[in-house]
Amino acid sequence: MAKNKTAETTASVTSFIEKTGDPIKREDSYKIAALIKNQTGFEPKMWGSSIIGFGSYHYKYDSGHEGNAPLIGFSPRNNALTLYMASNFEGKEQLLRQLGKHRTGVGCIYIKRLDDVNIDILKKMVDRSVAHLQNRYPNPG
Repeated sequence: MAKNKTAETTASVTSFIEKTGDPIKREDSYKIAALIKNQTGFEPKMWGSSIIGFGSYHYKYDSGHEGNAPLIGFSPRNNALTLYMASNFEGKEQLLRQLGKHRTGVGCIYIKRLDDVNIDILKKMVDRSVAHLQNRYPNPG
């Protein structure tokens, strides 16, 4: 079985954020980290070389592939701040319509600037995504 590329590390979250070239994206990253920590109670940890994750869960697919992943995370990528959430949780589509300016992928939400989104809606999304994954995968990673 192949080993997951994205595993929790001991690398410094602050050092990673400080390497962000865009000062607005850097400040937004600190704000997102604080927001998620406040919502979840989990400390930010580096996952792989470029994802800041909070909490963890252990998954096992029908194929037999299993591993650990952060309950929620984000990364200040070159093109956007990328938020990693559950791909489906109750009310996600309705909340996305209220979020503000963003793009989506399967389990990702891409935003250019934190000022582009409704922070209260983002907090609800964090809460629901984490609750969904904790219900689906009750064993922590």
